[in-house]
Amino acid sequence: MASENEPHNRAYAAAVLKQTVNMLKAKGEDVDIIDLHADHFNPIMSAEDLASWRTGHSLDPQTLDYQNRLLDADKIIFIFPIWWELMPAMTKGFLDKVLSRSILPKHGKSPFPKNPTVIMMTTMGTPPFYYKLHYHKPVFYSFWVGTFHKIGLKKFKWLTFDGDAKLAKREAALRKIKF
Repeated sequence: MASENEPHNRAYAAAVLKQTVNMLKAKGEDVDIIDLHADHFNPIMSAEDLASWRTGHSLDPQTLDYQNRLLDADKIIFIFPIWWELMPAMTKGFLDKVLSRSILPKHGKSPFPKNPTVIMMTTMGTPPFYYKLHYHKPVFYSFWVGTFHKIGLKKFKWLTFDGDAKLAKREAALRKIKF
């Protein structure tokens, strides 16, 4: 755990992922990981992407695969660092491309048959209490209120991890991951 959880090694989110996967598998849950970097996901919305977004029918097989995997999920867990008080461009591009009109509610009904819980797990250099008090948690409003709540998913949990904490405190926080 320590090799993936060293301060300023940019790997605290990787340690959060590993601990989360281990916890879920220990509970007997299936885990399907979407790794945007390993998948070489392109977060940029091209003119073709925008045109297909408007029709609700993506032409990109990767985007279609991601949509189907989200629609089949019991839990949708996002793990990412907070940069400049918001999510990284890769995460924002994923939301923009994958949550197209085909995933938007129709006639007030959510297209998610399992009504999954959305869990946002973030790492940040700003102390979490200060982020919430001083910056008013903009990632919460853009990610949850402005995205998932709007598309009809009502169950949400946010776990945040202080990336500037000492190694022992970071490891203790990892051991407490459960939901």
